[in-house]
Amino acid sequence: MSSSVGGGAGGSGADIASLLEKAKELDQLKKEQDEVIGEINKIHKKILTSPEIVDKSVDAILLKLRGLYAHAKELSESEISVSNALVGLLDGLLQSGASTAQRKKIVGELKKKRIKSDADTARFSAASMRNQLDQAANLKGEQVAARVKSDDEKDEWFVVKVIQFDKETKEYEVLDEEPGDDEESTQKKYKLPMSCIIPFPKKGDPSSAPDFGQGRQVLAVYPGTTALYRATVASHRKRKSDDYMLEFDDDEEDGSLPQRAVPFYRVVALPEGHRQ
Repeated sequence: MSSSVGGGAGGSGADIASLLEKAKELDQLKKEQDEVIGEINKIHKKILTSPEIVDKSVDAILLKLRGLYAHAKELSESEISVSNALVGLLDGLLQSGASTAQRKKIVGELKKKRIKSDADTARFSAASMRNQLDQAANLKGEQVAARVKSDDEKDEWFVVKVIQFDKETKEYEVLDEEPGDDEESTQKKYKLPMSCIIPFPKKGDPSSAPDFGQGRQVLAVYPGTTALYRATVASHRKRKSDDYMLEFDDDEEDGSLPQRAVPFYRVVALPEGHRQ
């Protein structure tokens, strides 16, 4: 009777081995799910930032998305199946009267697997962070959009020049090159975290710049100033090198919003939660 539920040394050992194998299978499913979600997110980003590419190959992109979502569904169903199997194995071990030593062995093996999985994730995260830090360091001498002031009511964004980037503190030192209106105003330096900086598209490489479609809200430099404000793309551009025609918020003239031309290399995506 006891052997049917894994009683005895041999039976419990077999159940422990099955438990560890299922836990390993669950870990692998999680990694595959992360990869599929990453691919889906890449396509979503492409749809948002490069609609002209989507227009040219919409059927191919939709088919690829469908395949990825179908794969994600299969992986989710497999995860449920493996999780149910693990629950059953654990119930069996708890009912079989497995010794304290055997239960400690199970916990110890699962802990080893979790430590290894966490270490793999940490290595991936560290590589990703190094890449971000290298990109930040390469902005030295470049003009970028910077949120130099933020309070409960609004964010203030200006064009600034990157003096240097400190990889240890993960902070930019930037220079506001535009003096204020009063006579005593001088160029100001700020130290800002990475979250307060948005690189501009390269002036000489319009092909690599995002293409914001008509109706999209963006953050753009207001003509004749170094300040950035929220605006809406008013019309479709024929070429990526063309200026954007934008309608800036709170820029009314005679009861309507005028359309203002802004170079593509002075327009960036609107930050999430932007206040103006």
